[in-house]
Amino acid sequence: MTEENGVLGLATIRKNRGISLEQIAQSTKIGVRSLEAIERGDFQKLPGGIYSTSYIRQYARAIDYDERALLELYRRETGAGTSRRNGYDDRGVVDGFRSASTIAES
Repeated sequence: MTEENGVLGLATIRKNRGISLEQIAQSTKIGVRSLEAIERGDFQKLPGGIYSTSYIRQYARAIDYDERALLELYRRETGAGTSRRNGYDDRGVVDGFRSASTIAES
């Protein structure tokens, strides 16, 4: 993929909707570099954990894109969330948080 098009054509979609990275950065308080990393699919440049998924969700909402599709790509590319059942990984953790029921069982 070229850097111009990036992942899933996100930069093109954003530009076609007349939204700048600076506008998204201002409304979400996410740095432009992180937003550029999302567009390129360079997910290792994101802070990690729940912050990465939050950044991805906010970016998707800002450009009116299906956040589930973008999160699925993130999880596939990074291996995040592997071995999930009903949204939980093997330790009962979903996006960095344990459910109360799994805490009580331990």
